[in-house]
Amino acid sequence: MATISRRAQIMPPSPIRKLVPYAEDAKRRGIRVYHLNIGQPDIPTPQEMLDAYAHHGLRVLEYSHSGGIWEYRENLAHYYQQFGIPVEKEHILVTTGGSEAIIFALMTVMDPGDEVMVPEPFYTNYNGFAVQAGVRVVPLTCSAEEGFQLPPDDEIRARITPRTRAILICNPNNPTGYVYTREELQRLRRLVLEYDLFLLADEVYREFVYDGATHHSILTLEGLEERTIVLDSVSKRYSACGARVGCLVTRNTEVLEAALKFGQARLSPPTLDQMAANAALKASQSYLNQVVEEYRRRRDVVFDALAKIPGVFGLKPRGAFYTIVKLPVDDADAFAAWLLRDFHDREETLMLAPANGFYATPGLGKDEVRIAFVLNVPAMRRSMEILERALEQYPGRR
Repeated sequence: MATISRRAQIMPPSPIRKLVPYAEDAKRRGIRVYHLNIGQPDIPTPQEMLDAYAHHGLRVLEYSHSGGIWEYRENLAHYYQQFGIPVEKEHILVTTGGSEAIIFALMTVMDPGDEVMVPEPFYTNYNGFAVQAGVRVVPLTCSAEEGFQLPPDDEIRARITPRTRAILICNPNNPTGYVYTREELQRLRRLVLEYDLFLLADEVYREFVYDGATHHSILTLEGLEERTIVLDSVSKRYSACGARVGCLVTRNTEVLEAALKFGQARLSPPTLDQMAANAALKASQSYLNQVVEEYRRRRDVVFDALAKIPGVFGLKPRGAFYTIVKLPVDDADAFAAWLLRDFHDREETLMLAPANGFYATPGLGKDEVRIAFVLNVPAMRRSMEILERALEQYPGRR
């Protein structure tokens, strides 16, 4: 009997989406489900972007250039320059979502069997992207107790092998909300130069920093012009997850030329979505300021509530809109399923993302969940009430 590929067999399911059947069944039973499992904001998409969809003026929806519409790349370069990031449109390859940018980067700088080092917990789909690219994720374990900061250099060096080709960070981090300091980026710079590596950074949450934190792009690190690659997306910045427009940004022309060949193989990123993403760049700074302030309020509501729940531990994030929280439960997977299958509070319940899927090290995250601050303040406040009552009743509480 014919069998599927080894790659298909080891491709991990999404811990963010694997409980969807339970959620759908709960809804069929009349239960309202608060979705804290996925980074799908309820923030309105900028009107400029919506208007571009409604009034595009196209008569034929054509392919775009494989590297992206040049006007969009030019305006993207201006956007980056506002943050002191020295790039031009020639340094940008538009992709079908940030996911494709990450896959292109891995396939461009790594061969099958090579290794990429990633601080964990990390965005769960990095595991899947690595399987697609045929590379191995080598985790650098970070903990809330240590503030999620990078481990010491000696620990990082101990994980480097002859197959190590790159270090990948997410800054600000999904799922922890950690914002890397300039000093930590300088440490990575020294390691990259010492071991002849690439440094990749998923900077999707660049604007979302709080409490005086500052985001530093790896593209501003001196001496790494040929070694740094930024992966980006419009999904979270403009609350446009369905647009599926991202980009790969680097000043390494060899990397760009190679990545473009992967882009040519998939023909082009979506034309109309690029036009809308280009229009979104016209959104006012006040729009982004209001969005950042709204996420800060949601975060504070969550942590004010978590502080009052016995046995719960989490580190208040200074970036993005997620947190990893330890719960007093025997198994977060079982708890998340129980919430949807067996529990409700006044016909309402929660959908959480078990955190074990955000680690590469077996056994880690077993009693943790990721909470996304993607719902409005009243909904986040109510969600925390439901969580507190669920923990009081959960039979596997520790």
